Amino acid sequence: MTNNSSLSGGDLVPRRITIQVIIVQVLVIIFLVINFTLIVTFFKNENFITTTRYILFALTLLSDSLILIMTDVLLLLSFFQITMQVWLCVIISVLVYPYYKITPVTLTAMTLERYVAVCMPLHHGELCSMRTTVHCILIIHGLSAIPCALILCTFFATASLSSYTEDRICSEEMFILYKWQDHVRSSVQQAFFFIMFIIIVFCYFKIMKAARAASGELKKLTNKGLRTVVLHGFQLMFCLTSLWCPLIETAVLQISFKLFIDVRYFNYIMFSLSPRCLSPLIYGVRDEQFCFALKHYILSGFHNRKIGFPDK
Repeated sequence: MTNNSSLSGGDLVPRRITIQVIIVQVLVIIFLVINFTLIVTFFKNENFITTTRYILFALTLLSDSLILIMTDVLLLLSFFQITMQVWLCVIISVLVYPYYKITPVTLTAMTLERYVAVCMPLHHGELCSMRTTVHCILIIHGLSAIPCALILCTFFATASLSSYTEDRICSEEMFILYKWQDHVRSSVQQAFFFIMFIIIVFCYFKIMKAARAASGELKKLTNKGLRTVVLHGFQLMFCLTSLWCPLIETAVLQISFKLFIDVRYFNYIMFSLSPRCLSPLIYGVRDEQFCFALKHYILSGFHNRKIGFPDK
């Protein structure tokens, strides 16, 4: 989506492009306001900032918010045909692109946390301590940086020194100079998400097995964990589908440029913006404690720090 404007020509009515950009701005603002409200709710409560699943949830909110802001900025730069030198785009990419992967990797970590809570409750306190959570966050960032590092390494190995001072519209496609680089990128990303999807499926069946053997309150907990894992898998599928979007867009471009713009716009809304609102849906609405705290702070104007949670 970041280079839509650079591709647009006389086939596209400027007014139509303006309407599309305005729609994106409205959606981005709505999602950022929701995320900001949830982030403030997280930091206002001591119970949340010491619990692993809420810390990981806050991590997804922060990374999603950063991605929303940066993709929106790149979209506007592209819309107004503002270019930058390649070296500057490389720096931006190093800082931003790893956060594209942080959300799915964190979702996998959150799924493993639910697996430990349901299937290994006696070890949950030890395995999900604050120290372990900090190490987990570092591992998440390290794993998320792998695809970006591979893309940039192949670019550094093939790009000439003079290309770093060229003015271009900043986008990920700018680093793909040869077709084999695109194949490497797709292979790494799909292997990346395939491993995460296998982990989520494994946790789903383990929790489902525990749910069948449980009874009473434990059965209620396992069923809730099972639904959470399903939602994590659904959100991960959104991220996986976005990997196939460039292939679809390339094929559509051979048919019609106007159709290509429409498809790319749809893909951006559906597979880039939409997944960013699923995390608030999963924990901001479904989680009883977080939902209670959110309502409390909204009604009180975020002035009170301590609240009493309802019994589970």
